[in-house]
Amino acid sequence: MNYTFLGNDLVSWSIAVAVTLVALGLVYSGKRLLLLHLGKIASRTQTHLDDVALSVLSSTAPAFMWAVALYAGAQTLVLPARGALVISNGIIVAILLQVALWGDLGVKQWLTHYRNQRHGEDPASTTSTAALGFVVRATIWLVLALMILDNFGVNITTLVASLGIGGIAVALALQNVLGDLFSSLSIVLDKPFVIGDFIIVDGVAGTVEYVGLKTTRLRSLDGEQIVFSNSGLLKSRIHNYKRMQTRRIAFTIGVTYQTTAQQLQALPGMLREAVEHQENASFDRAHFKSFGPSSLDFEVVYIVGSADYAVYMDIQQAINLALFTRFAREAIEFAYPTQTVHYVAVAPPGTPAAHPDPAPA
Repeated sequence: MNYTFLGNDLVSWSIAVAVTLVALGLVYSGKRLLLLHLGKIASRTQTHLDDVALSVLSSTAPAFMWAVALYAGAQTLVLPARGALVISNGIIVAILLQVALWGDLGVKQWLTHYRNQRHGEDPASTTSTAALGFVVRATIWLVLALMILDNFGVNITTLVASLGIGGIAVALALQNVLGDLFSSLSIVLDKPFVIGDFIIVDGVAGTVEYVGLKTTRLRSLDGEQIVFSNSGLLKSRIHNYKRMQTRRIAFTIGVTYQTTAQQLQALPGMLREAVEHQENASFDRAHFKSFGPSSLDFEVVYIVGSADYAVYMDIQQAINLALFTRFAREAIEFAYPTQTVHYVAVAPPGTPAAHPDPAPA
């Protein structure tokens, strides 16, 4: 007796079941082979991208693989137009959902790796990257919802337009907050500074203590906390002293006008010798620079091979002590502000003018 179900006999259903099982086996086998291949690649490389791909692929939902196998089996059946449309829409929804799950997991995996990598040197990046991850994941699921609705014949043009108008209204209302948010993401991704860097912004100096979604906070040398908005901070010139590799030092020293010409000629050599005797200091130049109001000025330039301020101060102190000892030995005097006042004697009013003595006869 020939039984039929939904317009297909037992033979057709048997073929459909067989095709479904074969397709399911192929999908599972393909997934396993890909995982083995990616696992071998991931074990040989240092990049994290293949690890993310391996994690994303291994998370493929069994429901999705069954949906693919069932769709393959359904292609062998003769189905009414409505049934074929439901199956076609179903497989599209399954693919979209799986792609969205892959994207969502990939974003989470990448952000987790980024935070773990940067946590030691930039712990505040956790907050900003969490906000970035939320925005990206929300965008993925929003696009998914719109594509599913469009697939089922829903006119999403009006919905997209409404979302656009609503987004503009929200953006206008929260433009300052959004500006600080995107500035925070710019700080995290571009990294003009990180937690612990000593920076100067518009003449305000301090150590970066916190980078948040809206504000960045510095701890000044006097101990108080200084708060900048992220957008305002990025509009300013930032001097990051933590990233200095060397320091160029220029200082001026003055000697008195009683210094002899021979001593003046010998002074550049003395200055050079005082600098070159210091470790981690490279002499650049020393010149008789100018005639000052009360001193003869010499300018000295040298390079400190370290960004550490304490190292620079130790070198400068050693140079000053060496010059003080050398000048004392060479009888060269350091200049200090002086003034010479000339007095002119003026006769009181009514005093007869003095006449010169007559010449002798």
